[in-house]
Amino acid sequence: MTRHLQYLGLAALALSAVAVSPAQSAWEPTKPVEFIVPAGTGGGADQMARTIQGIVTKHNLMKQSMVVINKAGGAGGEGFLDVKNSKGDPHKIIITLSNLFTTPMATGIPFSYKDLTPVAMLALDEFILWVNADKPYKSAKEYVDAAKAAGGTFKMAGTGSKQEDQIITEAMQKATGAKFIYIPERGGGAVAVQLVGGHVDSTVNNPIEAVAHWKGGKVRPLCVFDSKKLDYKDKIAGDMSWNDVPTCKSAGLDIEYLMLRGVFMTPGATPEQVNYYVDLFKKVRETEEWKKLMSEGAFNTTFMTGADYLKWVGTEEKRHEDLMKAAGFMAK
Repeated sequence: MTRHLQYLGLAALALSAVAVSPAQSAWEPTKPVEFIVPAGTGGGADQMARTIQGIVTKHNLMKQSMVVINKAGGAGGEGFLDVKNSKGDPHKIIITLSNLFTTPMATGIPFSYKDLTPVAMLALDEFILWVNADKPYKSAKEYVDAAKAAGGTFKMAGTGSKQEDQIITEAMQKATGAKFIYIPERGGGAVAVQLVGGHVDSTVNNPIEAVAHWKGGKVRPLCVFDSKKLDYKDKIAGDMSWNDVPTCKSAGLDIEYLMLRGVFMTPGATPEQVNYYVDLFKKVRETEEWKKLMSEGAFNTTFMTGADYLKWVGTEEKRHEDLMKAAGFMAK
């Protein structure tokens, strides 16, 4: 009888050990994770994804490796369709930008944020009106006045056709009466190169896409498309910080536009799989490398997950639908 009770006691202890150790059975990747970038190399999404990849590797945040893969075809539709069609594969995630909304609206490519599984908003990205530093324009008003006088010959380079850069350009035309020749490029890196080379007159690049050229004295920021000035006061170029860049609204351009930098998974992802990546990105956000990226790129550091993130994305889709219709960019 005593021996029987001892067996029962050991069994109870074994069950108890299983019950109090759920972390041992928590999901984690069992093979390399593909981090899809639905845009070209050198742009804001690509830089953020590769920074995350570097942080994960340096700090050993995953047992498996993370591989960044650019799939920019079809204005990013190639990347989104890849993730949409990989239902149930938790080893594939995608970083988003505004083409999450604009590409299906402009092209008719069959995908929506509703086809994917939301993970987290990592940050919001700003837009700045940039000119070549050799040009005489010191303010947005001076540049707009020159564009008007040029009679529609000024060239504005941007990422893709009927995407966020062209939406802002269209809004500038409507607000000022100036006309621009819009030059679509494959990614934000190529856009910045065109401006530095003097092949275009302006861009509305994200801060991170042009900051290296600003530091090098090649480009000049004229204004930021936000309702308030940027908070970052560390000197970036000479005596100037991001906080020294005026708002476009203060220069008479009443245009506000920020862009999502968030992550989605494939359809059918389980809550445990989503939680794994949410926890991963929380760890990424605590690193000095991430904080440096946020500062140098003047990001709005808002972080969202769960129902709040999904609600925000739904509201943003409706806003982009209104913007695309107003610009005449919707697919027929």
